[in-house]
Amino acid sequence: MTLLARPNGATIKDLQSATGWQPHSVRGFLAGAVKKKLGLTLVSSKADGEVRRYRVVAAGASKQ
Repeated sequence: MTLLARPNGATIKDLQSATGWQPHSVRGFLAGAVKKKLGLTLVSSKADGEVRRYRVVAAGASKQ
């Protein structure tokens, strides 16, 4: 969860490196455990030419 709490968040590759999981397993974890079971707000962002990043934000925080 530390990677997801960083201001810049984490990429799928970051999470793969930390866990040793396949990309589909990381995405399943984000959707199933982080969003549904833990009820955390997960923000996904992608700037032009960049990779998608995921981060957890505090309830009521800006979702930029």
